[in-house]
Amino acid sequence: MVLAGDTCLVTRRTLRRHHLFRPDRNIGQLYLYALAVCARHFEVEVHAVTLMSTHAHLVLTDTHGRLPAFTRELHRLVARGTKILRKWEGPVWDHERPSVVRLLTEQAMVEKLAYVIANPVSDGLVRDAKDWPGVTVRPQALGRYTFRVRRPSVYFDPKNSEWPETVELSLTLPPALRDRLGASWVRQAVTEEVKRLQRSAANALRDQKRKVLGVRRVLQTSPYRRATSAEPLQDRNPTFATGRGQRGAFVKAVRELQAFRRAYREALQAWRSGAREVCFPLGTWAMRDVHRARVQCLTPS
Repeated sequence: MVLAGDTCLVTRRTLRRHHLFRPDRNIGQLYLYALAVCARHFEVEVHAVTLMSTHAHLVLTDTHGRLPAFTRELHRLVARGTKILRKWEGPVWDHERPSVVRLLTEQAMVEKLAYVIANPVSDGLVRDAKDWPGVTVRPQALGRYTFRVRRPSVYFDPKNSEWPETVELSLTLPPALRDRLGASWVRQAVTEEVKRLQRSAANALRDQKRKVLGVRRVLQTSPYRRATSAEPLQDRNPTFATGRGQRGAFVKAVRELQAFRRAYREALQAWRSGAREVCFPLGTWAMRDVHRARVQCLTPS
């Protein structure tokens, strides 16, 4: 489901978890520049970002329901720039589609903002989120920090007006949190959640008798190496999150998703049978934008 106004967690990883985004100035500049350009073009609000060595995390609000087009362009630009910077042949991104998790409650938004910030700690790379040497944000920067990024020296043609010399990316707060709870409350709630995640990560390392990798070793990692940590096979790939203690919202979301998928399948079956006037359910994107199908009996604008 792609709905205007949705706040989402977007994640995508590199091909076979190669460390292609190992932190350095050039790769961070490339990613932030592409993100800023795409956010402006598609009018997407960016709330938090962390670029790990093997994957990227974003929390954003899809203001106009154009998220698939936004992610396609962002990942295309980042891939082309990375291929030049890393002298890499072949795909940069994993063949799986990006993970997009709709955040349906205030609790889910707070949890995922903290998850993105604390991810380097949860992965055992640094002891404190503020130590991550790559692209990231701090809880107190949420809603009030602006990245100012110069155009990378690779890929982006300085003669093309589409690529300005300098771009800005201003972090905002998710509208649902900003309007109901206020900026100070959000920053404090995310700070507390980050602390909880860091304590949990420290306990897990202690139980497993492992040590934090550390900034020096992170920076020394070859971008051509692959991550070797175990990954669960056939793990869940969620499409929404409601957060802890939100059982009622979870049940409601499951029913809404089931209804959407059922209506979509019925509409698609009719479409394949030649019924071009069939109406797809609200939240349909590709059939609307690619094939110009009708959505809820409204012709797309």
